[in-house]
Amino acid sequence: MLLTADLYDQRGEDLQSVPLQFLNLGGRARFSGPIRTVTCFEDDALLKSVLSTPAAGEVLVIDGGGSLNTALMGDMIAELAVQNGWAGVVINGAIRDRVAIQEMPLGVKALGSNPRKSSKAGEGVTDAVVRFAGVTFTPGRTIFCDEDGILVER
Repeated sequence: MLLTADLYDQRGEDLQSVPLQFLNLGGRARFSGPIRTVTCFEDDALLKSVLSTPAAGEVLVIDGGGSLNTALMGDMIAELAVQNGWAGVVINGAIRDRVAIQEMPLGVKALGSNPRKSSKAGEGVTDAVVRFAGVTFTPGRTIFCDEDGILVER
């Protein structure tokens, strides 16, 4: 995989650069793949359901509204993602179980961590266009993540 800085030099404005400063919290800092999306707020049931399905290297972009009040993913949900072939997750929100997740072969970018569990009501939307930090995440388009940041195809 090309590094995001080199990729941006090659493709320029064909790519959106995410200005929000995500932390690298998974065992893989470099990952990319087709986008899938979940929008949910302090509720992890829907993203758990999606990550429980087989994937072929997709990246789940989760818009949690930027909330750091509860974690949207912990080690058990991350393990489901690994078992089902997901390349990674980008969470506009928090995770928990950082030590365990950093040992997994999964790309994880999130805003931070909080040990508090989220609710399990299952509210939210899957595979819709998501927008945060001035960037549009369209299902099926490719996302590129590394230590420098995140690029998204327009």
